[in-house]
Amino acid sequence: MKIKSAEFVLSNSDVAKCPTKNIPEYAFIGRSNVGKSSLINMLTSRKSLAKTSGRPGKTQLINHFLINEEWYLVDLPGYGYARVSKSAKKTFQKFITQYFALREQLVTGFVLVDIRHKPQPIDLDFMKWLGENGIPFSIIFTKADKLKPKAIENHVEDYKKILLETWEEVPNYFITSSSKDVGKEEVLEYIDSLNANMELD
Repeated sequence: MKIKSAEFVLSNSDVAKCPTKNIPEYAFIGRSNVGKSSLINMLTSRKSLAKTSGRPGKTQLINHFLINEEWYLVDLPGYGYARVSKSAKKTFQKFITQYFALREQLVTGFVLVDIRHKPQPIDLDFMKWLGENGIPFSIIFTKADKLKPKAIENHVEDYKKILLETWEEVPNYFITSSSKDVGKEEVLEYIDSLNANMELD
């Protein structure tokens, strides 16, 4: 898939106010310092479509971007660490769960995980919640340029081992590096294939 156009549509904290167009949506979410904005900018070949920041937790709204006038890329607030008050964090955690539970246009979610770290309970818990609620998702391992190939392989295997303790099979996953454009084509081709399957249906 070639990204010909990518435009910001709107930000809000109310799922009911999300775009009404009946076109596919793909939601990106992860811990607040996982490199989500950098990944979105890499996928869309736009340097500043999503705002990157040295301060984790800056995304605190549901952000819709229209891609190729055909589908929405949805940038969701990070879960976990963020320099906001407990009440504010509770508020946007609530609309994250509402988005996944209520948004009929959602095709699949992408849960971003920092490949440099061993499996984190907060990531595993969120994946478990998605699974329990029947919400399809893929895992995107980020920052692959920070590790050697063997270390990447070992960390992915750690995730597989833990997930297979409770899952029948490991969710679909991608290995990416925003600074090296690693995984870009694979993620976009996957989205393209899902869009094509919906058209056939």
